[in-house]
Amino acid sequence: MTDRALLAIAHLRLRMLVINRSLRLAVTARAAQSAGLDQPDLARMCVTDRQVAVLLDQVDALAKADPAAVSRPAEVAGERELRQMAAEAAVMLPVDQLTARFDLGREEQDALLLVAAPELDPAYERIYAYVVDDFSRRLPCVELLSRVGTASLAERLLRRRWLGQAGPLRRSGLLVEVGAAPTDARQELRLAAGLLDFLLGVRLDLAAIASDPGRFDPPTEAPPGIGIEADRLARVGAALAKGAVEIVAVWGDGTHEAVVAALARHAGRSVRRLDVGTLPTSGSAVRAAVRAALRTAAATGAILWVLLSAGDGHETASAEEVLAEELAASSVPACLTGAAPWRPAALLAARACLELEPTAPTHSERLAMWSAAAPDADQASLARLAARYRLDGQDLTAVVLMARAQAAATNGHRPPVETRLEQAAAAVAQRRTSRLASASRPSRSPDELILPSAEYAQVMEVAAFFDAWPRVAERWGFAAIAGSRGLKVLLTGEPGTGKTLAAEVIASRLGLSLIRADLSRLVSKWVGETEKNLEAAFQEAEASNAVLFFDEADALFGKRGQVEHGTDRWANLEVGYLLQRLEAFDGLAILASNLRENIDPAFTRRFSIVVHFPRPGRDDRRRLWQLAFPREAPLAADVDLDSLAELDLTGAGIVAAARTAALLAADAGAQTITMSHAVQGVSRQYQREARVLRPADLGRQAGLLGDGHA
Repeated sequence: MTDRALLAIAHLRLRMLVINRSLRLAVTARAAQSAGLDQPDLARMCVTDRQVAVLLDQVDALAKADPAAVSRPAEVAGERELRQMAAEAAVMLPVDQLTARFDLGREEQDALLLVAAPELDPAYERIYAYVVDDFSRRLPCVELLSRVGTASLAERLLRRRWLGQAGPLRRSGLLVEVGAAPTDARQELRLAAGLLDFLLGVRLDLAAIASDPGRFDPPTEAPPGIGIEADRLARVGAALAKGAVEIVAVWGDGTHEAVVAALARHAGRSVRRLDVGTLPTSGSAVRAAVRAALRTAAATGAILWVLLSAGDGHETASAEEVLAEELAASSVPACLTGAAPWRPAALLAARACLELEPTAPTHSERLAMWSAAAPDADQASLARLAARYRLDGQDLTAVVLMARAQAAATNGHRPPVETRLEQAAAAVAQRRTSRLASASRPSRSPDELILPSAEYAQVMEVAAFFDAWPRVAERWGFAAIAGSRGLKVLLTGEPGTGKTLAAEVIASRLGLSLIRADLSRLVSKWVGETEKNLEAAFQEAEASNAVLFFDEADALFGKRGQVEHGTDRWANLEVGYLLQRLEAFDGLAILASNLRENIDPAFTRRFSIVVHFPRPGRDDRRRLWQLAFPREAPLAADVDLDSLAELDLTGAGIVAAARTAALLAADAGAQTITMSHAVQGVSRQYQREARVLRPADLGRQAGLLGDGHA
């Protein structure tokens, strides 16, 4: 038996001494009551005048009596000694763990032990039946728990408050109802599954035994970057406390948790949570769940925090309708939070409502949030992370914990936390992608991007500009003049010149995910569907702190034309919507187009950077051929990269030709990739591009072309 189990059992035995003494007092009281009744064996069959008089005298005396003391100094000292032994063994007594986790008082602890007692010794069942004067009720019930250890009616009634459904023992699941009872006083109770083993010292996960789903433990101090002025939060919180404001609604994306916590702190109240997305599906069950949440909030004097679901299905609408009705009829103060406003007329007409919409945190506020979450990290690293990631307080906590875990698991030495923060931030920021876009974590190197020096420098500037944009936009005031949020980049050029590779290189340098919009799924023939799909793609990129990439963007961002057909009007509306949504996008958006002239001029004016990708020249083509053959590839000595560089191919064409050459060599059973294989690969690439490779194009290598290719 472990030290923890020995200590746990010793503690239980000590506490049961107090319980037994309380039971003796309850038995004595019951015996005295029975002795005062005529024919006690018929007490449940009839009541005489004398019996009524005796009972009335008894309840009058009970209401005036003082509570009996049931604790002794020796037992207090014994508990103190056991806790000292537990501290030396680096363990915590199970009862103390329960007390700390669920904020239990001494009487609540005793109630748990009374419920546990019959599982320790069946003799307690007969004692319980005697105390409640009903031998068919041998399991502990609310009546028993409120009677044992109390000697006055007032004390008994006070105990009934925290033994009810809204009390901590039942709402957290520590005590579970056994069957249905005609009254709550007769409701029989048992311990949660596994709780007795936990009390006996078995190492179990307490969260898996019992939990309070509505419990919310707000931070003691308001984190930076809430998006609402502290003075305004204080005024609204004071209005909540006075009842001048009954419902506070907080809309938009942001740290709703911090706003609700600040309001509760100023109102001097605790907070209970109700997540609409977790409510049952049937109407009656929804109403019962909402009413239970309101009862518990009222009983605990808490503000009910209602988290509205983002769903728009029939089930969500039905739950919100019931929620509006119950909130309108209730007097419990509430905070409503959600991405989009929810304004049911019945609720607005019945309760005093106030709306708040936090502003997005500035770069300075995000930097303060990062500094508070990782105070030991380098400020320059945190400034880059603040520019690239827009995370709330909970996400930042997750990032730091993940970074510390990664640093602790490093072999050999323990690197500083900031070396792991970027990797952890990218992992936490990555949300689940929708069916309309695909996300990836590119790892392409700038060395793989072959461009003329001027264009190459422009592409490399994109990452640097994105890091610098918050400072330029916010501190230097350019956001108001530019009238646009985030950074927009347009890459133009023929297919295969490296536009997609450039987008991957930019995302890789920033350490961000790349979300590539799937045009085949975005564009719909149904009116309004394209806009809805695009909104989902933009929201996905914003939620994931990712780079949003539109390939062949002219298909979406094409020029608006004159309305000649019915569909032209809707096409122009789509372009207009895209123009507004792109401007409101707060991240990095990269658009690639094969034909720049097809892009609507209204879009072109809003790009911070426009880079045209030319077809590669001879020197660039030679570098591309070098990169096209991996180091592991068995390249023959006769492969003449200078001759291959003379052929007019794009980077994508060169990669495809090299891959074809390798496949031809492997298929032929050759040990190396020869110049002949390379020439055949080029010839087939020319055919794919509907071009003809002439012998003259190959110069002295023309003989390798073979018959039928002239």
